[in-house]
Amino acid sequence: MKRILNYINGAFAAPIKGSYLKLYNPALGLVYAEAPDSDEADMQLAIDAAQKAFPAWSNLTTDKRHEYLSAIAQKITDNLEDLALAESIDNGKPLALAKAVDIPRASSNFKFFANAITQFSSEAHEMKGTAINYTLRKPLGVVGCISPWNLPLYLFTWKIAPALAAGNTVVAKPSEVTPMTAFLLAEICIEVGLPKGVLNIVHGLGEKTGAVLSAHPQIKAISFTGSTKVGGAIASIAAPLFKKLSLEMGGKNPNIIFADCDYEKMIETTLKSSFANQGQICLCGSRILIEKSIYEKFKNDFVERTKALKVGNPLSEDTQVGAVVSKPHFDKIKQYIDLAQKEGGNLLCGGKAVKPQGHEEGWFIEPTVIEGLSMDCRTNQEEIFGPVVTLIPFETDAEALALANESNYGLSATIWTQNLNRAHQMADEIEAGIVWVNTWLMRDLRTPFGGMKNSGVGREGGLEALRFFTEPKNICIDYTKHKLNS
Repeated sequence: MKRILNYINGAFAAPIKGSYLKLYNPALGLVYAEAPDSDEADMQLAIDAAQKAFPAWSNLTTDKRHEYLSAIAQKITDNLEDLALAESIDNGKPLALAKAVDIPRASSNFKFFANAITQFSSEAHEMKGTAINYTLRKPLGVVGCISPWNLPLYLFTWKIAPALAAGNTVVAKPSEVTPMTAFLLAEICIEVGLPKGVLNIVHGLGEKTGAVLSAHPQIKAISFTGSTKVGGAIASIAAPLFKKLSLEMGGKNPNIIFADCDYEKMIETTLKSSFANQGQICLCGSRILIEKSIYEKFKNDFVERTKALKVGNPLSEDTQVGAVVSKPHFDKIKQYIDLAQKEGGNLLCGGKAVKPQGHEEGWFIEPTVIEGLSMDCRTNQEEIFGPVVTLIPFETDAEALALANESNYGLSATIWTQNLNRAHQMADEIEAGIVWVNTWLMRDLRTPFGGMKNSGVGREGGLEALRFFTEPKNICIDYTKHKLNS
C-alpha cells in the first residue's frame, strides 16, 4: 500500500505524530493508500520553512520565477499519463477526462502564470510639473492555499501558480480525500529544483490543518475553494485578523434553454454540463430551465441520452460516468434523490446505485433527471454536487430570469438562444459571476473567475489572481520645479 508524505522545506516528511489517514479507490470501495494525518505542529514546520524562504524568493527576478514555473508546467505535461491515472484512481473520475482536461489544465495553470508575471505591469500617474506617483505590487509573504477534492490537481495548481509567480511562498493544503496528485506535484518540484520552502504541502483533515492557516498570524492571505459552510467558517476566523480572502464556494447553476437555440449543440453540451465528472463540478448546470414550447421534446430526448451514458470502470476508455468520490458523498447524493421524491418530484431516469462488473463495491450512481419540483424546494435550492439535475419549464423571458435568480448561489449560468438582444439582456441581469452563451465551461485563463451571493468572495484568474496575491504600494516623488543654476 502506497504511503504519501508531506512536502516541507524542499523534502518529504512524515507527520510528527506518525498518524495516517486511509485513502480509498472510489471505483472499488477499497483502501489503496494512506496520507499524513497532520496537525498544528506539522503546519508550523511548513509555515516556518515558507517564512524563511520568502525573502530570497520574493527578490528573485520575474524571469527566474518564470523559469521555475515553466519547468514545472513541462514536467506535468511529460508525466501526463501517470498523473491522469493517479487522478482517476484517487478521485473516481474517468481516465479519459483526467487525460483530456484535468492534467493538461494543471500544466496550463503553471504555464499561464509563468508568462503572466513577466507582463504584470505597475501604474504611474504624473502630476504635471509637480510630482509623479507610481505603484508597486509587492508580494504578501506566506499565503495559504486550500483546494477541494473534485478537480484535485486542476484547482490545486490554479491557486499555487499565481501565488508563487507573484513572489509569495505557499503553504498548501489539498483535500484529504484526494491528495495523491498533490504528492506527485511535490516530486516534480524536487526534480526541477524549486528552492526549499517556497512551496510546502501539508496533508490532513481540515479542522486540524486548514484551520491553522485561518488563524495563524504569519499567513497573510487564504485562497479557498470548497463548500459554502467551510468558506464561512474560514471567513469568521480570518476576516477579523484582516487577512486577504478569496473564497470560491458552491453553485446551483441555471441552464436556460430557449426554443430558438441550436438544438443539437445545446442538448449535447447540456448532457456534459449536467453529468461531467459525475456532476461534481461547481459549474455544472443542475437546474435546467426549458422554454415550454420545446419542453416535452427536450425532456424525451435528454432522458433518452442520459440513459445511454456509460457508467462504469473509470479506467475504461468508453466510460462516461465514473464513481463519486467517497462513501459519505455517495450517501449524501442518495439522500437528496430520496428527498426530491418526497418533495413531489417525478424521477424520469436514474436515481439508483450501479454495480459494474468487477466494481460491485464501488460508489456509482446512475445519472438522474427529475421534474415536477417547485423552485423553492430544497432539491432546487441546495447544492447536491452529484449526477442529479432538475427540469423546470418557463413561458417568458421574465419568468426564466426570475427562476434563474431564485437562488442563494450565483456562480455561473448558461443561456441557449440565437436572439442577440435576449442573450445580452439576460446575461446582464442574471446574478452570476460567469455567464456562458451557447457554450459551457469555455474558459479563458485571462478572465476573472468567481461568484456572487453564497458562491463566494473575490475573483481568481488572470490579473485578478496576481492582484489578489500582491499588495499595492503607492510612491510619490515630488519634483517641483526650482530655479536652475546657469
